[in-house]
Amino acid sequence: MVEAATDRHDRTPRTVGGRQLAAMLPDPAQARPAYRHLARAIGELILDGRLALHVRLPAERELAGALGTSRTTVTALYDLLRANGYAHSRQGSGTWTSLPEGRPAKGVSRLLGPADTAIDLARAAPVLPGRTLTDALARITGDVAGHAHSTGYHPYGLPELRAAVAERCTARGLATTPEQILVTAGAQHALSLVLALLARPGDRIMVENPSYPNALEAMRRARLRTVSVPVTDDGPGWDVGIVESTLRRSVPRLGYLIPDFQNPTGRVLPAADRSRLLRTASRSGTWLVIDETLADLALDGPAPAPFAAHGESGQVVTIGSMSKTHWAGLRVGWLRAPARLVTELAAQRVATDMGGSVVDQLLALDLLAGTDALLRDRLAELRAGRDALTAALRQHLPHWTWRTPAGGLSLWVDLGAPIATSLAERALGHGVRVEGGGYFGADPGLFENRLRIPYTLPPRTLTEAVHRMARAAADEPGPPVTDRRTHWIA
Repeated sequence: MVEAATDRHDRTPRTVGGRQLAAMLPDPAQARPAYRHLARAIGELILDGRLALHVRLPAERELAGALGTSRTTVTALYDLLRANGYAHSRQGSGTWTSLPEGRPAKGVSRLLGPADTAIDLARAAPVLPGRTLTDALARITGDVAGHAHSTGYHPYGLPELRAAVAERCTARGLATTPEQILVTAGAQHALSLVLALLARPGDRIMVENPSYPNALEAMRRARLRTVSVPVTDDGPGWDVGIVESTLRRSVPRLGYLIPDFQNPTGRVLPAADRSRLLRTASRSGTWLVIDETLADLALDGPAPAPFAAHGESGQVVTIGSMSKTHWAGLRVGWLRAPARLVTELAAQRVATDMGGSVVDQLLALDLLAGTDALLRDRLAELRAGRDALTAALRQHLPHWTWRTPAGGLSLWVDLGAPIATSLAERALGHGVRVEGGGYFGADPGLFENRLRIPYTLPPRTLTEAVHRMARAAADEPGPPVTDRRTHWIA
């Protein structure tokens, strides 16, 4: 994602440099006419959010030099961007990015869900059995009526739910009191609150590469500078020496990690490395933001102990959610942090939503009480889906490779060649929505050889999806693509 240069006290993006933009664009010599080729690529970057809105584009001469093309080509490129609504000019101040009227950014359009019969592999999220939901709604009817006589404002979260979350943290090995819990409208809300309170525009934040796209987008919107550390297929996944070196040398204000069944790679950070990173982050003064939304989804053994339980946790914020274990439609999550920080975060959230829905929190409380029973069935379903997906891939796409994760919701598949974007487009023509690995990159131009493929759908559906992707990989003709960006990543 492009991070526009900003003044530390000004959230308004300024400009993107010619070399920075050129690094994200295709070679102008690859297609003719070059200006149309480049305009299409810039439009995609804007819709993806990798190139921010209201950013000043480089001067024509600067971009022409960076691309190794003529100024005439760049002039035509900018004219076409303006004509299509992706840019506008201000008298005396250059050309600025914009969004065409009627074209939502992909972060919005993905939320709308597929409008056709495609198999949707862009969303790694489970569904909730209808009977489970209706039974829970029936059980909380009396509780809802009881709360109707109150104002309904709970900026910290419903006290009973805070206590239940604290109890689950304690049972997992991290002693927690209700005062250390803030209930939020999902994990993304929790992350956004933390970023707004603990960081300022221009601050560094250490992130894994690859990582969760919506978290990376939240950081971009907070105008933070990401410093990435790789998560690979080698060894444990993280090179803890590189992570420690990044903490010492870059001294980031924050570090965002997904140590449990990392999204998208599925890797698990070893316990000994968690202790080392806690010590190093403490010495560098870095706040660690630990995303544990997938921690309960252990398929091949016990769930890992909480990250913060491996040492001194004075500067650790742990984020959890019911979206991946129960149902994303609840929009109930939480964070665990020092009680003083929770108080500051609660004061901040009042300016935006004044507290979550009491009805939703009562429903979450009821469902949370039955988590162990629900997870037994859910984990069995995920194992069956994982087995079906890997078996189908071995049969129909044997040249693709992956490491089978010990938990989580998806495979991080290596295609053997940088074809992810074109394959995803062809796959949609065959009725499968899947996202290329580039959406998970903390830096532009990476993971074009990767696909994230969730195994949250039924086994028969996953097998059919692989059949269709195999046809797409073989470039057999499929139905026409009418709208290839009406989905989202979860």
